[in-house]
Amino acid sequence: MTTKKMEENTETCPVQGLLKLLSGKWKPEIFRLAVNTPLRFNTLLKQLEGANKQSLATALKELEESGLLDKIVIREKPLHIEYNLTEKGKSLIPVLEQLEGLI
Repeated sequence: MTTKKMEENTETCPVQGLLKLLSGKWKPEIFRLAVNTPLRFNTLLKQLEGANKQSLATALKELEESGLLDKIVIREKPLHIEYNLTEKGKSLIPVLEQLEGLI
C-alpha cells in the first residue's frame, strides 16, 4: 500500500515528469541539436555516433508524442521530414541551460 502512495506522489512531481520526457539514450542529445537547427533523420543518424535507425526513430517519436518536437513533411523533391522544437520544447531551453551551468 505504501508503494502505491509513493508512486502516486512521484508521478505528480513536475520535475520527474520533465526528466521522464527527456530520459533515454538519445533524447537529450536530439533535444540539444534541435535547439540550433531543424533536424533531419539521416543527418541525426550520422551525428549521433552509435545510434541505429530503430532507436533514433523511437526517440523522435517519443519526443513528438510528448509535444517537444514537431514533425514536418517537406513536400519538395526530394520529399523529406524535418523535426523542430515546439513552443513547449522552446520553453524548456532556459531551464536546461541553467542545469548546464550547474555542471
